[in-house]
Amino acid sequence: MVTSFEDLELNSNLISGLKKEAINEPTDIQVKAIPLALENKDIIAQSETGSGKTLAYLLPLFQKINSTKKEMQAIILAPTHELVMQINTQIKRLSENAGVPVTSTAIIGEVNIKRQIEKLREKPHIIVGSTGRILELIKKKKIHAHTIKTIVIDEGDRLLDQNNIVGVKDVIKTTMKDRQLMVFSATITAKAENIARDLMKEAEVVRIEEKKLVNPNISHMYVVTEQRNKIETLRKLIVALKPEKAIVFINKSDNIQITTAKLQYHHIKAYGIYGNASKEERKKALEEFRRGKIQLLIASDIAARGLDIKGVSHIFNLDLTEESKGYLHRVGRTGRAGKSGTAISIITQKELGLIKKYEKDFNLKIQPKQVYKGAILDPDMAKR
Repeated sequence: MVTSFEDLELNSNLISGLKKEAINEPTDIQVKAIPLALENKDIIAQSETGSGKTLAYLLPLFQKINSTKKEMQAIILAPTHELVMQINTQIKRLSENAGVPVTSTAIIGEVNIKRQIEKLREKPHIIVGSTGRILELIKKKKIHAHTIKTIVIDEGDRLLDQNNIVGVKDVIKTTMKDRQLMVFSATITAKAENIARDLMKEAEVVRIEEKKLVNPNISHMYVVTEQRNKIETLRKLIVALKPEKAIVFINKSDNIQITTAKLQYHHIKAYGIYGNASKEERKKALEEFRRGKIQLLIASDIAARGLDIKGVSHIFNLDLTEESKGYLHRVGRTGRAGKSGTAISIITQKELGLIKKYEKDFNLKIQPKQVYKGAILDPDMAKR
């Protein structure tokens, strides 16, 4: 039974690099995917959010890349600007911690292409980017597709959907037929799996069953209010709790801008990640949030997908998800690395049924609370 990174036959310098980040044992997806990736197999891998998928493909990539050669050897495709930047940061951190001279660059649309071409002249080993801009640079012969040995498709369910599949196929077609193709995602539909299989030689499918376990370090609460009072209730909770770093989840992107503006009016350092914000604005917001200059990040599930931000103390649900696992994914962004976290849902009376559903599905207690005179109290205490 595999219980360590040594068992996976990874290089000792990579293992030492992981230890510097307090990563001492492989996750289930890493145990199953890394040996297949090292054997150059084509892989379709599904594993829940926060299960270590990025390292499941980066570690074998690092081991296989010939760092003595100054040539492009891998492409990682990701659907959002934020995820591209996060993967690129992870590559640079692993390279530094492990002392392995693997280089990378991030390639995204809507930014200066000349600067990207300058970076590509250095022939980075790994190119992380959005499908459209990578394809454009391949056509301009700035990315040398014939030297690419591995393509990774991250968030595969999104990149293999009808809006993105044509571009993905076009990128794959530019590479040699013997290259390796790996698809990773938190969810892979039967349709996405079939598309992936058609792109591969002999696909190895790896599925890790979701563990419906709630992190014991997270406290769960809910506050009942009228729909029209939700943002004001959130504001009161922020004043009472003074979270250093919190994420507010909203179901509809249209409401993100409204919520952000109302909170900013009350001098709360909030920033919304929504579709029509420029990529530069979003990048700046995430960097400032990571550094603690922004207190609240307001996002939809789609905008926040794949984001791994350390030190998030609170999660606020301004809307609830119909699926229980959606609640689990959201609250799982706090209480990480052994630290405690708090998840608070601001709900209407009608949404109480969803709270009961979460309690039943995950065998947990979500405590009712009220905000009263700047304090968060049990309902019976607030009545006294």
